Amino acid sequence: MNPTQFINPSQIGGIESYTFANGPARNNRALLVNTGGGLRYRILPDRGLDVDQAFFNEHSLTFLSHKGVTPPQAEALRHGLDWLRGFPVGLLTSCGPTNAGGPATDAGETVGLHGPHSGTAATIESITQPDPRNGKLDMSVTALIRYGAFYGPCIELRRTITSTLGQNKIDIHDEFFNAGNEDQPHAWLLHINFGYPLCDAGSQFCYDAEKIEPLNDPATQKYFGQKNGAYKKIPGPLKEHHGPNSFVAYLYPKPTNKTGDTTVAIVNKKLNFGVAIHYNTREFPRCGNWQHWGHHEYVGALEPMTGGVEGRDVDRKNGWLQMLAAGGRKSYRYQIEVVSEKGALGKLLSLNG
Repeated sequence: MNPTQFINPSQIGGIESYTFANGPARNNRALLVNTGGGLRYRILPDRGLDVDQAFFNEHSLTFLSHKGVTPPQAEALRHGLDWLRGFPVGLLTSCGPTNAGGPATDAGETVGLHGPHSGTAATIESITQPDPRNGKLDMSVTALIRYGAFYGPCIELRRTITSTLGQNKIDIHDEFFNAGNEDQPHAWLLHINFGYPLCDAGSQFCYDAEKIEPLNDPATQKYFGQKNGAYKKIPGPLKEHHGPNSFVAYLYPKPTNKTGDTTVAIVNKKLNFGVAIHYNTREFPRCGNWQHWGHHEYVGALEPMTGGVEGRDVDRKNGWLQMLAAGGRKSYRYQIEVVSEKGALGKLLSLNG
C-alpha cells in the first residue's frame, strides 16, 4: 500500500454508515466494512451489532433469510419459537445473554428461543476509521447493548468489532457486565452461519474433535454415526431437510495450546477458500454443528457456545448453566477469518487428518 497514490482512504477500505430506506428494515442502521483484502461485511447496530451480509471477493459467505433485515423486536419475539420470525441468519447472530437454547421453563421463568440479544438495538460509542497515511490500519466499531427490566436482569454488553486494512479477519471482543444487584443466569452462543456458494456439495467442515455428541433423535444419530467423517462432507439439497428438520451435534474440538485456543472451519476446495473460527475452549466449552440442507434454505453453522441448545432447564440439569454475579463481568474474544492462501488452507483441511 502506497499512501502517496490516493487522497481518500475510502478508496482502500474503511467503514461506511447508512440507514435502510425501504422495506421492513426502513430507518434501521447499517455499517458496511471493507477490509481492502477481499472481505466485506455488514454490521447491524439495531440487531445487537451482529453481522449479516459477508462476501469474499464475489462469493457470499453466508445465508440470508427470506425476510432479510427486520427491526429490533426483542420483547415482541420473546416467546416460544417467535425468535425465528426475526432471524436474519447472516454471518453472526449472537444468542443470549440469559438463555441461548430452545424454549424452556427454568427456575419458574419461561424463556423463548435463543434470548433477546439479536432483537436488541445497540448504542454506538465509537467508529474508528483506518488512517493509512499515518500508519494506522485498524478500523473498529464499539457499541453498548443493554438488556432487562426494572427488578432485573440488568445486563449490558460492550462489543468491539475490529478489522485491519489488507487482512481478511474479523476480531470480536464481547464483555458482559451485570449492573444489577442479583446474580443472573448467563449463556452465550455464536450462531456463525454459512451458505451458498461457500456451502456446496463437496464443501467440508474441518475440525479435530475429542468427541461428538449428536442430539438425541434417530436421524441425527445415524448421520453423525457415519464412518470416516462422512458427516463433515456437505451434501447437496436434501428433501428430508424441508421444514424444521436438521442435523445438530455438539463438537468438542481439541485445544491447540495450553491456554485452550482452537480452530474450526469450513472449506470449499473448488473455490479455493474457507472460513476459520478461532476461539477459546475455556470460554466456549462446546461447538454446535447445525446442518440444514433444505432446498432454498441451505445453510450450515459452527456455533461456539457456553451451554447447549436444548433449553436452559437442560443446561442446568447438565451442569452447563453459568451465572453472572452481581457486579461481575465475563469476557469473550474470537475471530472469523477468511483463508485462501494455499498453505493456510492446507492447515484447515489437515484438521480432518
